[in-house]
Amino acid sequence: MKCCSGFEKPSPIQAHSWPFLLDGRDLIGIAATGSGKTLAFGVPALVHILNHKKKEKKHSKGSRCLVLSPTRELAQQIAAVLEEAGASCGVKVVCLYGGSSKGPQYSSLRSGCDIVVATPGRLQDFVDEGVCKLDQITYLVLDEADRMLDLGFEPAVRAIVSHIPQERQTIMLSATWPTSVQKLAQEFIQDASPVKITVGSEDLSANHDVTQIVEVLDDKSRDRRLQELLRLYHKTKRNRVLVFVLYKKEAVRVENFLQKQGWKVTGIHGDKSQQARNQALSAFKDGSHPLLIATDVAARGLDIPDVEFVINYSFPLTTEDYVHRIGRTGRAGKKGTAHTFFTTADKARAGELVNILREARQIVPEELLKFGAHVKKKESKLYGAHFRELAADAPKAQKITFDVSDEE
Repeated sequence: MKCCSGFEKPSPIQAHSWPFLLDGRDLIGIAATGSGKTLAFGVPALVHILNHKKKEKKHSKGSRCLVLSPTRELAQQIAAVLEEAGASCGVKVVCLYGGSSKGPQYSSLRSGCDIVVATPGRLQDFVDEGVCKLDQITYLVLDEADRMLDLGFEPAVRAIVSHIPQERQTIMLSATWPTSVQKLAQEFIQDASPVKITVGSEDLSANHDVTQIVEVLDDKSRDRRLQELLRLYHKTKRNRVLVFVLYKKEAVRVENFLQKQGWKVTGIHGDKSQQARNQALSAFKDGSHPLLIATDVAARGLDIPDVEFVINYSFPLTTEDYVHRIGRTGRAGKKGTAHTFFTTADKARAGELVNILREARQIVPEELLKFGAHVKKKESKLYGAHFRELAADAPKAQKITFDVSDEE
């Protein structure tokens, strides 16, 4: 296959997944970002579709494969990989996502496709409107399952899966394996004993191919320090450098600031239209603007080739997002460097960051240890810190109904 022609060998998640998926097994895959998960489920998906086409006397226009993704950019990336992989065997792919007109996506659905790659919100709209039928889906993929739950997509995912036949092959992929994802897997996977493949650790850990440098500094020193690092890391002005910020307004300010300093820079954030976001990513990939300022919209799943350096201008709200940010470099076996600014405003996440650095055998700066190594207990979004997280296989609560009330 053309998509694998440049491989010396499959990545670990691909090598271990392919035999089971080609055998029709349900599968749970836990692997770090940049490990080749798209083709891990993508190659067996193509085989699955072609096998069904051989069995059918008349080729149906119904889609056989559905891939759910948490973000527009990731959905587009998955669709591009599957499109390229399936081109030689006539497999058609449609990508559905919000933030753009429904018209072209509706037309693509009407013309027929084999694989639907979609964000949950837009797909639910099309299903509710009767535009997209899921009654022939036999291969379901939930990619970045942990992120879909974080973004509040659980109701939409449940509604979508309710339209899919129970006789299907289900694949769930995640970078972490929290209890919430375990529960979702138990509900959606039909196989009583699905194959579970873990590459690395189920706990939160960073890519070991990335050198992590953490610098504790004053908030007002960040602009000056950013320029110094760019002169060091981006002195050729041709290599790709990705700078992460926290907020949309911050992204605009940093982008404008660097433009005035003469850097070829572009930006991607939630306030930009989908067209503008696509243009920014294209300019970054083709090297016309090799410096990209991004919010966490670009942190998860995006496969941007040959990013040499990631600079965290602002520390993210969670250490999970930190791991995914720095995972934009050091991909596909290459080495990378992530340089992170850490201020007193971020001290609540110091303990978690120390643990990630130690697990990856990175240098822990003394200034970071001064904030303490305490890890704050994870809070429930509904109940705060006063909750007990139950195991995925915990028995359900028993409902008791009283026949007579005290008032009678």
